[in-house]
Amino acid sequence: MGIEEKLQAMDELLPEVAVPVGAYVPAIRSGQFVYTSGQLPMAEGRLRYTGKVGADVTIDDGYQAARLCVLNALAAVKHVVGDLTQVKRVVKVTGFVNCLPDFTQQAKVVNGASELLGGLFDEGHARSAVGVAALPLNATVEVELIFELVQ
Repeated sequence: MGIEEKLQAMDELLPEVAVPVGAYVPAIRSGQFVYTSGQLPMAEGRLRYTGKVGADVTIDDGYQAARLCVLNALAAVKHVVGDLTQVKRVVKVTGFVNCLPDFTQQAKVVNGASELLGGLFDEGHARSAVGVAALPLNATVEVELIFELVQ
C-alpha cells in the first residue's frame, strides 16, 4: 500500500501545499533527498494551532499540531517530486515546540509527527525535539523533514 493509500486508511488527507509565510520554498530536492522548510500547522489557509504548549495549549493539541505539520510536509514533497511513491524513507525529523523555559515534554509533542510517519514508512527516523521561546505567527509547533527518494 502506498503512502497516500495509508493516509486514506487513517482518515487523513493531504492538504494543498501551504503558502510560505516568508521568502522560501516549501521543499527542495537535492539529488536523492528532499528537504522541507519548517512546516507550520496550517489547514485551509489558516494556522490551526497557536500558543505555547504547557501554557496556552495542551500537550495533546501540540501532538495534533505536529501531525498536521507532517501532512503539510508530505504535500510539499509531493509537489516537488510529483508522486509520493518516489519517497523511500524519512531520514530526519526536527520538531520545534513553542513553550515556556521550564517545559520539558517536547518529545511527547513531536511524537505526533513521528507516530504518523511510523504508520506510513517501514523504517524509523532520526529526530530532534527542541523547545523554543517563539515560532513564526505564534505557531505551536514547526516541523522540518528530510526524505530519501527511491533511486
